[in-house]
Amino acid sequence: MQRCVAHLDMDAFYVSVELMRRPELRGRPVVVAGTGPRAVVTTASYEARRFGVFSATPAARARRLCPEAVFIPPDFKAYTAMSKRVMERVRAQVETVEVAGLDEAYLELTGLVAPRAAMRRLISEIKADTGLNCSVGIGPNRLVAKVASDAEKPQGFVMLTREQACERFAAAPPRLLPGIGAKTAERLEAMGIATIAQLAATPPETLAERFGGRLGPYLRARARFEDDSPVTSERIAVSESRETTFPTDIADRAEQAAVLRRLAAELGEGLAKNDRRGRTIAIKVRLDDFTTVTRARTLAGPTNDPAVVGEVACALLEEYAPPRPVRLLGVRVAAFAEPAAEAGEGEPQLTLSL
Repeated sequence: MQRCVAHLDMDAFYVSVELMRRPELRGRPVVVAGTGPRAVVTTASYEARRFGVFSATPAARARRLCPEAVFIPPDFKAYTAMSKRVMERVRAQVETVEVAGLDEAYLELTGLVAPRAAMRRLISEIKADTGLNCSVGIGPNRLVAKVASDAEKPQGFVMLTREQACERFAAAPPRLLPGIGAKTAERLEAMGIATIAQLAATPPETLAERFGGRLGPYLRARARFEDDSPVTSERIAVSESRETTFPTDIADRAEQAAVLRRLAAELGEGLAKNDRRGRTIAIKVRLDDFTTVTRARTLAGPTNDPAVVGEVACALLEEYAPPRPVRLLGVRVAAFAEPAAEAGEGEPQLTLSL
């Protein structure tokens, strides 16, 4: 039985939710973005995208690019509620659904007699229930489905085999493929690899020599649209973090440490609610020149104690000693362990870690 996977992606989701509440804005450039000096665009309507405004565009730049756009502050409570409504509709029709975000999900369709017809019905039901549009990609694996769903947005519906995907996107840059970021794309271009077809045709040993024995074969497999990763209804978090971007850069070390302790307290509280403990504690520091540095330490045992997390985070900060004012700080706990059988079991010895 040939595998069949769909990727469902809501079209301009946050903006679409806002337009349900503000129908008079339909057809106009609309941007959902925060109001702070360092706010970025969360979602832009397709009318705004024609001006070069996309997700992650600094809000100040978006206003310059499209001064006539209507800017709306994000309302994540409303987006979460609508996402739940959409996903309930999806789960009512498909048994195995992997939610990948508020606005997208992978659906395992293997075994369905008519997957194309089933997805057409689902799109119609979502539209009738919520008034929202979505795009769908269908393929023999998650990778083909994901790229197909992006190919003809908005309201796209694309079904491709692996071979058809290779042919259709042959001339596209490697950045089109999920899992290939800007830095990797730059390194590929420096090798003379500017298209997906060129990457797919590169000898495995050449890529392994340049990128290593794991990443090299992975890149080639992506370019050949090969992907055997499963669709699973449960997504197990491997880490949890808290971070904040400052309105103005912070140079004072004591102030930086106070922020880390506050983030550690928030993080510890969230971990405790779910009875989760981790052995690795890390910090993320972004300087005013956008240099981003991470530092981590693994403890003798798992913890969710805010005091422990805060102490380790501050120690990592002191060791790094940021050479410039700081734009962003974050704290992360990873390497989660199974819930301890008894309270206090497995707690780290802080003296050994510091």
